Amino acid sequence: MPVDLLSGLSVALAPLLPWLVLGVLIGFALLVVLVAALRRARGTWLRLLAVAVLALALINPSLVQEKRDPIKDVAVVVIDDSPSQAIGDRRARTERAAEQLTERLKRFNDLEVRVVRSTEGAENGGSINETHLFDALNRAMADVPRRRMAGAVFITDGQVHDVPQVPGKLADIGPVHTLLTGDRDEGDRRIAIVQAPNYGIVGKPVELTIRVDDMPGHQSADAAVTLRQDGGTPGTIRVPVGRDVRVDLPVTHGGQNVLELEVEPAKQELTLANNRAAVVVNGVRDRLRVLLVSGEPHAGERTWRNLLKADPAVDLVHFTILRPPEKQDGTPIRELSLIAFPIRELFEVKLDEFDLIIFDRYRRRGVLPQMYLENIADYVRKGGALLETSGQGYAGPLSLYRTPLGSILPAAPSGQTVDRPFLPTVTDVGRRHPVTAGLPGDRLDAPPTWGRWFHQVDVTPNNGTVVMQGADNRPLLVLDRVGKGRVAQLASDQIWLWSRGFEGGGPQAELLRRLAHWLMKEPELEENDLRAHVDGNRITVERRSLTPDPRAVTITDPSDQTSTLQLTDDRTGRAIATVTAAAPGIYRISDGERTTLAVVGAVNTPELADVRSTGDRMKPVAEATGGGIHWVTDTDSGPNPGIDVRRTQPDRSQTGSGWIGLRANGDYTVTGVTDVPLLPVGAVLALVLGGLLMAWRREGR
Repeated sequence: MPVDLLSGLSVALAPLLPWLVLGVLIGFALLVVLVAALRRARGTWLRLLAVAVLALALINPSLVQEKRDPIKDVAVVVIDDSPSQAIGDRRARTERAAEQLTERLKRFNDLEVRVVRSTEGAENGGSINETHLFDALNRAMADVPRRRMAGAVFITDGQVHDVPQVPGKLADIGPVHTLLTGDRDEGDRRIAIVQAPNYGIVGKPVELTIRVDDMPGHQSADAAVTLRQDGGTPGTIRVPVGRDVRVDLPVTHGGQNVLELEVEPAKQELTLANNRAAVVVNGVRDRLRVLLVSGEPHAGERTWRNLLKADPAVDLVHFTILRPPEKQDGTPIRELSLIAFPIRELFEVKLDEFDLIIFDRYRRRGVLPQMYLENIADYVRKGGALLETSGQGYAGPLSLYRTPLGSILPAAPSGQTVDRPFLPTVTDVGRRHPVTAGLPGDRLDAPPTWGRWFHQVDVTPNNGTVVMQGADNRPLLVLDRVGKGRVAQLASDQIWLWSRGFEGGGPQAELLRRLAHWLMKEPELEENDLRAHVDGNRITVERRSLTPDPRAVTITDPSDQTSTLQLTDDRTGRAIATVTAAAPGIYRISDGERTTLAVVGAVNTPELADVRSTGDRMKPVAEATGGGIHWVTDTDSGPNPGIDVRRTQPDRSQTGSGWIGLRANGDYTVTGVTDVPLLPVGAVLALVLGGLLMAWRREGR
């Protein structure tokens, strides 16, 4: 049970008997001395001295000297590396203030200084949407007991987005000071997306809500906003400042529809990065309308029907010509079908409402007049999609190629057919085309694992791209673009063998799905395209091409700085590379021929929502911990620029004009102990015996 006298020096009591026994003995001895005193016996005080010395000896006091090694306190300097720190002179002020602060802290021998940046150690290099300084602080002091914390200093513009909801919990780490790197009374203009849908129906507009703000006050009545969709021709509208404005965005295609918005600069501007915004709306088709015309009943009809009906988003209109007009068997016309074939309605009135038209084993029999076939050709040139699967009739005189459709079909029949087993294979260019690249079962250095077919129409491609070949390397699947539309020809009607599992079957479902989606211009199946995918702050650039393209792409970041990126071709028609975005915003990627956009960060990223330097966010933390908020510009001037730093007692003020304090905790470790008894045994015996002898002698007189 030590009793502190001086730092490192104490008196320890180690009684030789239990305190209860010791108390009884000392009490009895004192009672005897008291009786002697009441009887006025001689030598009473000498007996009291002997009892006192004996009691003190039984208590066994000793002088304990501790050898102490002081433990350094820990101070953390957190440097804000967020994108808003790149505005104006903030970055330079930050580095200068950090250098001055660390130099001042070096003079304290009892202080360990840890410097951490907001982007160090964070997942994916930190967030580019928000500034997380308290995360960096927690990482820096994760292995430090709170009693050793001297405090923390944040060097930031004040836009901190992870301030604890209960700042009082930080009080035990010492004062948290803030050095602001911006200027007082800053002004800025921004454009914000108040509301935007994630999805929209292709062909229908979606409604956005935008807002232009001049901070801190409204300095203009209105402002010009430039709008550009998918990198196209820009348009300009004027919107009132400080009010929500509705804007219509037409969803023109499936996949990502990107709308860029840029507001003109104001009189006061900190950055133009938040004068820009982007909205990404994914276009989806409401219902896909497919017209399937079968020239005659056959085993492959069910393959097409099952494929198209399996998708609940597909509205299928299917007609099969059961009997050609030249066939006469006495069956009344009214008994050949449940409903009349609405030829005029389908091929003249409502033709443009279909997304895809499929002719399956069709031949000229007078059912469809030439005028309607001409309508289909015009429908394709204006942006429609046509798929023709050839039966025996395509090689004969009744071929569709000898109709107005021949002007848009990419392959002409030679008049010959192949009626023997063959294995469909993917061509070299087909292995780069998204319709046939990587089909399940296809192998680069060996025959594919799917089953054989037995019939093929011999055709000669006049246009388009041959992606699959059949017997004797004859063209089997040809894809072509005609005007604004697309055409595909499959020179065989045997794909149903795969659906029946003949010789193990084949990837008919995947092939036909890709083929239909390519015909309907799904962006994911474009064979010559440049696109960008964003995952957090990583941009993956992908270029599809039917031939290897060695060109690098140019990336323009939100601050209009450009850089180049070399893509790596993977031999499947794709060249890919990944780059890490340093700031949120719109990145424009171009290879000189095509341009795509990548929107990094949230639509309304907090990092750019308000870039003015302010101490408002850190004020509750400063009040809870006793820290201070200082402007770097106030301490930059004078003969000794920089904030002054002092070591302070925990119960004293931690900040003042031009200075900040770091708590001195005085923690230590004990490395050794020296124990010296205060009453040596010989001295105790001499005092006790001497006192008793003197008392006896006194009584004997």
